[in-house]
Amino acid sequence: MRWTLKPKPDQKDIERLSNELKVDGLVAQLLLQRGITNYEEAKNFFRPQLTDLHDPFLMKDMDIAVGRIEKAIANKENILIYGDYDVDGTTAVALLFTYLGEYYENVATYIPDRYTEGYGVSFEGIDFADDNGFSLIIALDCGVKAIRQIEYAKKKGIDFVICDHHRPGEQLPEAVAVLDPKRRDCDYPYKELCGCGIGFKLTQALALKRGQTIDDLEPYLDLVATAIGADIVPITGENRVLAHYGLQVININPRTGFRAIIDQIKKKTLTITDVVFIIAPRINAAGRMKHGQYAVDLLIETDLDKAVEFAKKIELFNLDRRGLDQEITEEALIQIRDNKEEEYFTSVVYAEHWHKGVIGIVASRLTETYYRPTLVFTKSGDKLAASARSVKGFDVYEALEGCSDHIEQFGGHKYAAGLTLLEEQYETFKKQFEKVVSETIDPILLTPEISVDTQIELKDITPKLMRIIRQFAPFGPGNMTPIFMAKDVQDTGYGRGVGEDEKHLKLSLTQKGSRPIGTIGFNLGNKLDVVKKKHRFDVVFSLDENEWNGQVSLQLKLRDIK
Repeated sequence: MRWTLKPKPDQKDIERLSNELKVDGLVAQLLLQRGITNYEEAKNFFRPQLTDLHDPFLMKDMDIAVGRIEKAIANKENILIYGDYDVDGTTAVALLFTYLGEYYENVATYIPDRYTEGYGVSFEGIDFADDNGFSLIIALDCGVKAIRQIEYAKKKGIDFVICDHHRPGEQLPEAVAVLDPKRRDCDYPYKELCGCGIGFKLTQALALKRGQTIDDLEPYLDLVATAIGADIVPITGENRVLAHYGLQVININPRTGFRAIIDQIKKKTLTITDVVFIIAPRINAAGRMKHGQYAVDLLIETDLDKAVEFAKKIELFNLDRRGLDQEITEEALIQIRDNKEEEYFTSVVYAEHWHKGVIGIVASRLTETYYRPTLVFTKSGDKLAASARSVKGFDVYEALEGCSDHIEQFGGHKYAAGLTLLEEQYETFKKQFEKVVSETIDPILLTPEISVDTQIELKDITPKLMRIIRQFAPFGPGNMTPIFMAKDVQDTGYGRGVGEDEKHLKLSLTQKGSRPIGTIGFNLGNKLDVVKKKHRFDVVFSLDENEWNGQVSLQLKLRDIK
């Protein structure tokens, strides 16, 4: 790991903000490092308000989209809510379906089959709409690149409203409306909404037309917060507001489907991290292992007994997913070693029997091991399909553009993408991808980075500081958990390995005679030799709380030791 200390803001700015907010210099520094420079910005950060959300009609085509939906309702047309099979897509479908369903009956949902239809708007989905009399499709978390599919739908007399957050191509589909803040001609002030976030903005616009306020839409924010966490979008601006209030809904009055999952968890208050690692994988498991419609059914269910049954099925999918994830990851690591590719700039692996539903997770696992741009391929019909994952600072989407001659279709983000190609293109593509990455990546990016906010003395870590740091949440891209560095610390002699195979590290740290602080280092058991015999060492860590037998105490959560 390489430790990178963030630049310290100007001392005059720290003192000014410290005085203005009546906080100590450390808190002022952390705020400045997050772009918060004055009282008003700090108030919006610590006290986000739903009224801070932007007018949805600032989004390009929003008025057209609302007009077309209102026309469909007035004419009693059948409306199909169509979404991707992942968390972002299924939550978006559940949100819009539930909202429209409150006052209009002729609405149905459609999630494409991951294996027979693939990602995004499918011709099969359009045929389904045509066969069942749907004249309007609202596509969520997909569609911005569906040029041919939208043309096909137009010939069948089916209109499309697209709600997407992915990067558009040079040409937009000829839909009635394309809602995507990343459009070049869209002046919407916030560009980082997820797909469910775009669906929420459409819902907000429809609600405004019906005389409703933003408070009327708060019950839907549990879905939006879950999508924000799962899709790893920045938790800044509007996303921070939506995640903040969505977490409140999850913890105070979650929808029935979420309650069916949460009731099985002992934890009282869920954070965005809990949503990402507890709720999101279960929703995702439906689309990965069986069909995304199971997730939608769970999220729109209002009867708790039925929701519990849905949740049990999804839990079984999740257990199957975990088993396959481990099995395929092991096979992929063996393949890399057998091919003697450990020193490559990329990891590209393929086996035709690998389950398509977990190749994205496996790609993430491989980047944890070798930390480089990674693609995991499997057979999908008569083509190969892959999930791509990148490392911090490297745009894998641009790298794929450099290999586009060997790709049938691709799409995605800077750090995650998907693609298909013909089997005979695989070896050529693999060589080209290695070449493009090796020529464009800064070698330093191939070593994992810990970005450290500031150095701190252990004596300055207090319950008051912990209370303030807690108010920085929800954490995520754009507002990561503050990471601190402390130098010349030592263990009091308490240090030991804990957990299965003693792979975790439990310490009691002190510095220059300071009061010892309990410390946990997950997956750092191999560092025990560093701390033995009371040698001095440096640590990077975040602040955490340990709950044991009803008692809560401050502890450090180690990230690395040197």
